[in-house]
Amino acid sequence: MAKDQEFPEILSKQESVNIQKAEPGAPPSDPKPAATVLLVRALENEIEVFMIKRNAKTNFGGAWVFPGGKLDPVDEEIEINSFCSGLTDEMASQILNVKSGGLNYWIACIRECFEECGVLLAYRENGDLFGASDEEETEILASYRDKLNRGEPVLLELCKQLNLKLAVDRLAYVSHWITPKMEMKRYSTRFFIALAPSDQKAIHDGSEGVESTWITPENAIKGGEEGKFPIILPTIRNLEAIVGFSSTDDLLENKVKCQSEVSSIEPKFFMKDGKMIGLLPGDEGYEDH
Repeated sequence: MAKDQEFPEILSKQESVNIQKAEPGAPPSDPKPAATVLLVRALENEIEVFMIKRNAKTNFGGAWVFPGGKLDPVDEEIEINSFCSGLTDEMASQILNVKSGGLNYWIACIRECFEECGVLLAYRENGDLFGASDEEETEILASYRDKLNRGEPVLLELCKQLNLKLAVDRLAYVSHWITPKMEMKRYSTRFFIALAPSDQKAIHDGSEGVESTWITPENAIKGGEEGKFPIILPTIRNLEAIVGFSSTDDLLENKVKCQSEVSSIEPKFFMKDGKMIGLLPGDEGYEDH
């Protein structure tokens, strides 16, 4: 857990990030369900994670983040559950400790990953992992990615046209962060991790994401500490959780085992003696604010 004295330093490193604060005295907004994916790959004896720099005009603009976003109605369509492989809504809901609708987060992760970096986590009709495509299929994928980025609910249509099943069984649930009440836009974000298919290329969309890179978690954290690679607290903590692994197999095996142990984290910020103080669950005084 972070100690309260760490927060001013973290906040000072985020001055270049466009964090939209709530109006003073305004009631906090309700957090919207969201999903984010840490897409990882192995490079020799190191793990790299794919990260996107957000457009400066958007919320968290200027920050480096993982692909993700809020849940859309298309993620909640009952029919799309039958196009998911290896995990049912009942199983997913049990992992998240919710009554129902848990699978929606896995679906949203796959949709956002395809929208924001062009990687589609899916299986072909014969059970093979979806990978390199011919020219015709590439054009179909580009068309559907454009439609999704325009807000059109076409994920189910894409699955039907290419006879695909979403590879929800390749995602492991790793953390749950709730945006602090001090921010204008709040999210209840479930973070997942997935191994990137070796024959698909990840690239930012050029709209919400203006740059992208594969980077080791160690280098991302170091860049954040030096102020050269702006990252926010949930990103930092999720990067720290994948430090020290040299194999994606070991990393994913570890995270799959820990899925049921994930607890919710909502940072709390307040002023004390003229300084911004932040606390996380378990920190002394957290329950008093």
